[in-house]
Amino acid sequence: MIDERPFLLAPPFPGPGYMSFSRILIFSTLLTLGAVYSSRAMAEGEWEVTPESTQALERGLNWLAQNQGPNGDWESDDLGLIGMGALAFMADGHAPGRGKYGQPLDRAINKILSSPRPSGLLNVADPQRDMYNHGLTTFVLGQAHGMTHDSRINPVLDRALKLIAFTQAEDGGWDYRAVRRDNGHDLSLAVMQAKALRSAMDTGIEVAPEVVDLAIGSVREHYSPEGVSRDASEAEQQKYPGQFTYTRHGGKASLAMAAAGVVCLQEFGQYDDWRIAKNMEVIHAEIAKLKEKKNKNNGHLPFDAYTLYYVGQALYQTGGEDWKRSYPALRDAVIDSQFNKPEDLRYHGMWHAGAHVNNMPGDLYGTAVGCFILAMPNRYLPILQEGRIESFQQDAGR
Repeated sequence: MIDERPFLLAPPFPGPGYMSFSRILIFSTLLTLGAVYSSRAMAEGEWEVTPESTQALERGLNWLAQNQGPNGDWESDDLGLIGMGALAFMADGHAPGRGKYGQPLDRAINKILSSPRPSGLLNVADPQRDMYNHGLTTFVLGQAHGMTHDSRINPVLDRALKLIAFTQAEDGGWDYRAVRRDNGHDLSLAVMQAKALRSAMDTGIEVAPEVVDLAIGSVREHYSPEGVSRDASEAEQQKYPGQFTYTRHGGKASLAMAAAGVVCLQEFGQYDDWRIAKNMEVIHAEIAKLKEKKNKNNGHLPFDAYTLYYVGQALYQTGGEDWKRSYPALRDAVIDSQFNKPEDLRYHGMWHAGAHVNNMPGDLYGTAVGCFILAMPNRYLPILQEGRIESFQQDAGR
């Protein structure tokens, strides 16, 4: 198990996997909330943002604010879910302690910052959810670091990133628990850590190239072609359809994993990897089916919250025609599925998470993801700033 003592007593740093705030670029003042406001690329028009999407987003954020507990946790002990609540507010440009949703955002951030283990682990729930919660929460803190002056975030984020590097398996993946193993478990864990690492780099924090290189190799091993052997050359595999799978070497294929694989490669700067286009076709095909679903105002998202979270990001990060082709349909399906009955104060404005998470934590998760999807075109979050970061590979040492 991970040593819960401070990291100065744990594995030696510097070395492979080391990340330090001593190398943070001295542009944090340029990444304040005001700078993000002034430099972000606004939504391009009604094909991205509509009056209906704006109203649905406001209903969702209001639900999150009204149903948050006094300690900021929405009856959940999963820091990742609490982080998603914070992310929803930040995605609409709100700052901790300021404005309409400043107080609920502040409570959520405070809850996270008061919870790290001595090792830096951001999980206080079941250890089997260690790296899910840790990766998601670290990503949220990275975004908060890029949007605020809060000096409390720096040491927590630094230690959280070190733990991600230290727990990376020898094959480049991660386990559910915060332990270092020979083999990672599945792609759903890798994408959580990929987003955390990219979030750090987007805000000026150094990430060791060894960590990134190992992770890229691991993600590619989760790709399975159809109609040809996995041992075939890449040139041969490109002739056939295929998609990312849950586990390596032909595991379970799903929309969630197709999107997760795309997000991983995009986060790690592999913008031209041919596997992205293969999986985007899977994503477009599933979104095209949404017009056949009848989820009008029943609170059930068009996809479960986990899947929707990555599908939206896969579209956005791939950008261009992929974003234009399917985001409007995805956005409208999210709007149509929102629980919209003003007389029902408990549920008005929320979405259920769908699979795996129930009750108030599930409603938090579903509503936070719904709001995030609707807020993406506003581009307030550092990770949603317009354009690829072409210096990523150079920054990562490749």
